[in-house]
Amino acid sequence: MLPLTMSTIIPLEDGFTDIIGKSQRGQSITDEALAGLTGISLPAIQSLKQGVLDEDAATKVAGALGLGAEALLALASGSYHPAPITEPEGLACFNTPFKDMTVNSYLVWDPTTRAAAFFDTGTDGQPMLDFAATYDLKVKQIFITHIHTDHILDFDRLVEKTGAHSWVCVKEPLSGAESFEPGRSFMIGSLTVETRETSGHAAGGVTYFVEGLGQPVAFVGDSIFAGSMGGGMVSYTEALRNNREQVLTLPDATVLCSGHGPLTTVREQKTANPFFAA
Repeated sequence: MLPLTMSTIIPLEDGFTDIIGKSQRGQSITDEALAGLTGISLPAIQSLKQGVLDEDAATKVAGALGLGAEALLALASGSYHPAPITEPEGLACFNTPFKDMTVNSYLVWDPTTRAAAFFDTGTDGQPMLDFAATYDLKVKQIFITHIHTDHILDFDRLVEKTGAHSWVCVKEPLSGAESFEPGRSFMIGSLTVETRETSGHAAGGVTYFVEGLGQPVAFVGDSIFAGSMGGGMVSYTEALRNNREQVLTLPDATVLCSGHGPLTTVREQKTANPFFAA
């Protein structure tokens, strides 16, 4: 038996007010404009964004912003809870603190050959190093989903400790890592790793789709979360499009391993994520 990791107790990354705010900012829609689009008073809009739930107002705001109203209301009422996921053998999730939030990193290994890789580093990769040592895993690669600080804070130390070869998207070079064009494939022992460009939140966002474990797994960084997605810091339109075309087209059973929040699946996010349920 492998020890339990923390993926089952990680809270959702975003609440319904975060989702409304991300959608507004991404589309450059002010509160005043949103009031005009919905016929809701400006004070009512502002009250909603402060977390006071009015279902009629939330439904109208969702429609104006292109969000799924039912999914947004489920988040707002607290009735959406990601379905528990048992990590398949060969996958472990680690969660480390960063300022006022937490960040995920992952360890993947081939159960037969014990070849292993890290996906992002979080703020402290020591638990991953300890896990790998305990179970005699040979960490030979580090894959970076994007280079925002919280996801690579322990990168240099993990490279030093493991001697692993590191990979990062060519659009976001990182000292100590080899750049690649999305579309390239890799191997972790007998496991296959397909890469897909999921820029939008980050200029060089990459999703790594891994097959060969008990079920397919995708490491998506901050491109999509359980019930939300990363803000479109580079391009909101691009973030939405890449999530729809590159992530939600993966097999429904694919476990989505996000940079923040709990594990989820493609199937669940098609209906439970307000950004895509519409």
